[in-house]
Amino acid sequence: MEISIANSTEKKLNSFDLEQNAIVLNQELTWLNTVIHTRIALHFGHETPYETIDELYPPDITSYSSPYANFVRKNHLTVQERLVLVLALVPHIKPEVLDILCSKNQDYDRRFSEFGGLFVQGHNGLIPTAETAMFILAGDDLIKRLHYQYIFDVDHVLITSQVIKNTREKKDVPRLSQMLIVSNEYVDYLTTGKSYQAAYSADFPAQRMTTKLEWKDLIVSQATATSLQEIRDWMTYGNVVMRDLDLEKQLKPGYKSLFYGPPGTGKTMTAALLGKSANKPVYRVDLSMVVSKYIGETEKNLAKVFDQAEHHDWILFFDEADALFGQRTQVNSANDRYGNQEIGYLLQRIEDFSGVVILATNLKDNIDEAFTRRFQSIIEFKVPRVEERHRLWKQSFSAKLPLDAKIDVLAIAEKYEISGGLIMNVVRKCTLQAVANEESVISQHNLEISIKKELQKEGIILN
Repeated sequence: MEISIANSTEKKLNSFDLEQNAIVLNQELTWLNTVIHTRIALHFGHETPYETIDELYPPDITSYSSPYANFVRKNHLTVQERLVLVLALVPHIKPEVLDILCSKNQDYDRRFSEFGGLFVQGHNGLIPTAETAMFILAGDDLIKRLHYQYIFDVDHVLITSQVIKNTREKKDVPRLSQMLIVSNEYVDYLTTGKSYQAAYSADFPAQRMTTKLEWKDLIVSQATATSLQEIRDWMTYGNVVMRDLDLEKQLKPGYKSLFYGPPGTGKTMTAALLGKSANKPVYRVDLSMVVSKYIGETEKNLAKVFDQAEHHDWILFFDEADALFGQRTQVNSANDRYGNQEIGYLLQRIEDFSGVVILATNLKDNIDEAFTRRFQSIIEFKVPRVEERHRLWKQSFSAKLPLDAKIDVLAIAEKYEISGGLIMNVVRKCTLQAVANEESVISQHNLEISIKKELQKEGIILN
């Protein structure tokens, strides 16, 4: 199957667009620099032509269509939110802007605590914290400080979209001590226009899936194709059903589907193709990394995935879902109880998710009935029948190194009842052999030897 875990392959901005984005960012940095110096002057009673930083209007970027300007407009950022965004971007593009906040309080021989900020290994400059932002926005005005707290809430768009990392993980430290920095993935987008690509990691257990195949390449039974069309229709007309027809109160959001069937029957490929056909990224959630031995970590990791998926309109794909959605355990210990809580949390996030969620399993019976009732569709992927195998054999080889014209492809399809995944393995094996032998076609002998080797690998013994 031509499925891969992808990094973004989209082009960066051309030279003209990069110049436009540089102009916007320079204007923002100049504005931020002026605001910081003005705040310090006001704070210490130094001479300044301004009575408040509110007099320092942000640059007019409405005529620009650069990534940064587009992001500001799309998310309707206020002046204050915009200041926080460019402040969080500074360590990546112009860290010297914050050097003035490194100065010491001579009375106590240490930095001014109201400036906030952290120093981390590997970076010579100051990393701003939420306290740094709050000082710049409000100074020592308590009313304003209370008002701007919302910007640092976990449900603010800058946090839920993970433009700014949510680093508030340590307990018993002040809320505003969290580091304030744009995530590496969004640095690429905001500076060079490279499309946002979430990075797979221990605390973000999901990877993007892509395929070079097209929808026409998918060979499944008619019943399966009809069920898949319903998912495609939902992705096209779901908003009409929910919003235009005012059914948001009656119907639960999103679309949930269970794919089941033997390995190699196209479940993963279909998920990738659904995303490609609808121009939506598909992310496969690694359930082995989701379940953490640390209390609370599972929910936190899942929250990151679902928050990103909601914001970017991803399709989520849970492979081998029975590992987490199987029969729930009897509660005999604290671990059992917490394990069921994890499942309950994940189930709730899936139910509340407004996009498409696909769960895949080899055996439908392994999925708890309490979960299957919540799916909009349950779709079986069978081992392809003779006519489907015939099509797969005929379309899967390279036109530059085809099957020998003497081969009775229909007879091969009738003789070997194997899945599409195994057929692809055979294609790889016998094509490689033909190239190594400098042959111009795939011979019948090569084909059948490759089939038998693949079946032996699967533990299937032929007479």
